[in-house]
Amino acid sequence: MEAFIPRPAPSRQSGILAPAMPLRPQPSSILITGASSGLGRALAVWYARPSARLCLSGRDSARLAETHAACVSRGANVEVSTVDVTDRAAMSAWIAGADAAGPLDLVIANAGISGGTGGQGEDETQTRAIFEVNFTGVVNTVWPAIRAMRPRRRGQIAIIASLAGYRGLPGAPAYAASKAAAKTWGEGLRGWLKPDGISVNVVCPGFVTTRMTAANRFPMPFRMDADKAAGIIAAGLGRDKPRISFPWPLAFATWLFAALPPAWTDPLLARMPRKGNA
Repeated sequence: MEAFIPRPAPSRQSGILAPAMPLRPQPSSILITGASSGLGRALAVWYARPSARLCLSGRDSARLAETHAACVSRGANVEVSTVDVTDRAAMSAWIAGADAAGPLDLVIANAGISGGTGGQGEDETQTRAIFEVNFTGVVNTVWPAIRAMRPRRRGQIAIIASLAGYRGLPGAPAYAASKAAAKTWGEGLRGWLKPDGISVNVVCPGFVTTRMTAANRFPMPFRMDADKAAGIIAAGLGRDKPRISFPWPLAFATWLFAALPPAWTDPLLARMPRKGNA
């Protein structure tokens, strides 16, 4: 494989200067869930090149077709599917088939949804749906990837969590908890799968301009374009960073809020606005 040369990205993504890490080979066979829009689409376009094979899934077939066209225009070999990440059997069959057609180097569990109804918070139905997609969907993506990668003792799995997973948020409790579960599970998997030659990376973005954040009716500090976020993620994965948290000022503030006693932070968080539908 050709050497991975990441595109320029900020060097202090998490607010803490980390030691230099060796570069991983550039992945040539990549699977991404939630690729029909937002960060998933940006990542697909970022990895698209003449030598790349992309296996992409998404909820919306029309938007997924747009991602397909954008990636093909960059010379990539692209396969798309509208498989539902909450369907365990379908996900297992899709990922096994994709790997059989060409061993997967990188699997990105990106699919996710938000919640809230006009600022009224997450109801029970939304809470269950959020956990089904944001955590069960991740499990349904990661386990088939593990089964595919273990026999050859190589591969990389990226789990897209969120800075919201650092601390329970009154405005989006289910969303924050689902991302916390994905984050913590991924961090544990990294050490567990290392002897098998599989690298696991947890990605915790802040506010990214997507259809999901478009529903937010409140200020979003340090919000960045999806393309820029994809570049930061790709650079971090190329360096095999255990946790890719950005932008660093917001990552530091989130970490601090999680470390402080709840009695201090609850009054501040209670004033935060609630999320809208997405």
